[in-house]
Amino acid sequence: MPRHAPPPENRQEKKHIVAKKPTPRPITRAKTAAIYAHLRELDPEPKTELHYSNSYTLVVAVALSAQATDVGVNKATKNLFALADNPADMVALGEDKVRDLIKTIGLFRNKAKNVIGLSQLLLDEFDGEVPQTRDELIRLPGVGRKTANVVLNVAFGQPTIAVDTHIFRVGNRTGMAPGNTPDEVEAVLMRVTPPEFMQHAHHWLILHGRYTCVARKPRCWLCRVSDVCRFRDKTPAPDT
Repeated sequence: MPRHAPPPENRQEKKHIVAKKPTPRPITRAKTAAIYAHLRELDPEPKTELHYSNSYTLVVAVALSAQATDVGVNKATKNLFALADNPADMVALGEDKVRDLIKTIGLFRNKAKNVIGLSQLLLDEFDGEVPQTRDELIRLPGVGRKTANVVLNVAFGQPTIAVDTHIFRVGNRTGMAPGNTPDEVEAVLMRVTPPEFMQHAHHWLILHGRYTCVARKPRCWLCRVSDVCRFRDKTPAPDT
């Protein structure tokens, strides 16, 4: 064996080292702006599809929407918010009652616990008011970065983009924001989204992913941005 040759086991380990596949570059900023412009034409003032009446009920609704549909959450919160639309009333309602009211959505037991926990923390540390910074919001039970970004954008008009499964797919499929994680996609979108589109970017992208750029069979034949989209395997129009 040569003097400087690595031990056999080291040579064997090196065979299993796989270089990380580089992330593609985003499409040009001009194309990104064109996508946003088309989406704005379709819906100039997009809104969240979750039902809420104030910043507190928005926090609760978004927290409940994890691994659940907006339609399902709205059905559950209709009766919940009729009984409690503020932290004090929610805590008074109690975890058992909350759990019973939201049992039609996924993970309802843990979500009921979080609703009571975040409500109590709002009362204890924020005078019952929803904070307006991400660092404070993510201290609330059941509130992560995505939920915090939604609340900051919808309730307080801050230029944030909450990357859920729909936006993650749209960002990668179109080439607007290639990334391996939601945080990576968010960082690219925050960098390439023109200021004039930032306020509504979150809702334009999520609604586009929910109704047009769907997961299994995107409706490319109806898409207004297909000409600037990087996706190669575009779905043809169905036979009529």
